[in-house]
Amino acid sequence: MKLLKAPLFWLIVGVTAIFALLPLLSNNITLRETLVLSAIYIILAANLNLMIGYTGYVNFGSIVFFGLGGYLTLWLVGSHHWGLYSAVLVAGVSVSALAFLLGIGILRLRGAYFALATIGVNEAVKDFVSNFDVWGGSEGIFLPFTAYKAMGGAGKALWTVYLLIVLVMGSSLLLSLAVRRSKFGLGLFAIREDEDAAVVLGVKAPLYKTLAYSLSAFLPAIAGGLYFFKNGSVVPEEAFNLNLSIEAIVMVMLGGQGTVTGPTIGAFLYERLRGMLLTIPGLSNFHMVIAGVLLLLIILFAPGGLMGWLYRIWPRLRRVLE
Repeated sequence: MKLLKAPLFWLIVGVTAIFALLPLLSNNITLRETLVLSAIYIILAANLNLMIGYTGYVNFGSIVFFGLGGYLTLWLVGSHHWGLYSAVLVAGVSVSALAFLLGIGILRLRGAYFALATIGVNEAVKDFVSNFDVWGGSEGIFLPFTAYKAMGGAGKALWTVYLLIVLVMGSSLLLSLAVRRSKFGLGLFAIREDEDAAVVLGVKAPLYKTLAYSLSAFLPAIAGGLYFFKNGSVVPEEAFNLNLSIEAIVMVMLGGQGTVTGPTIGAFLYERLRGMLLTIPGLSNFHMVIAGVLLLLIILFAPGGLMGWLYRIWPRLRRVLE
């Protein structure tokens, strides 16, 4: 109930409603496709922030959850004729459970060692899937057109999937807010500031870190299932694209790690910047270079990101935007 009294709760609900209604009321497919990418980026950044911003562990392989969710969903829908809703739910739970098991092992590492381990996890899963014939090997999985029949055809299915992705986006932001305001979140912040001191004070650091890692996998896996169902196919290079993990880190840092609002703003602005660069001749292949430069500038001159800058100018803003 306390969460309902937070101004940010209702702001998140409002933004989610705007995302859902704008293309729907105008029947604007171009706007829908633009906003779906923004929603996906917000989902990735908000959930990655649970590790980077809340726990202080840099995860370079967060995209592995997104990709596995896509593969599991399309395999269940295409090969076993499951409905989309049950497939994405099972994918989310399965990937979250796998993340929990992985976290027990790799979260014993800290700092650069953990970051390198997450890259290794992503590349190992990518190579495994590329050689896993059940999931199509290097060619991936392609859905038959009949997979959309139960949802009223491809046209209606795309609108339904869009609304579901927006719902997952809103859920990601509410989850971030709920964790931030909880006792669990306080434990994560204590780990971020000084893990050894947190343990002395009674925080069960191994369990808290593993739960955060598992939690950060659930909604991205569902989003991956919805996104690749929308596309009708999934291949290893797209599902486990390490560049997207790096871009997600840039989004979190750009907006302001450790906040709820920051990664949202960072993801939206970065997606707009990326989209603009891709349409400019001569710059379409340089968005990763610009992302790297942007990350370097943020670390050197604005470690608090946009939210840190806004808080310095308007301190009272902390009461509304967390």
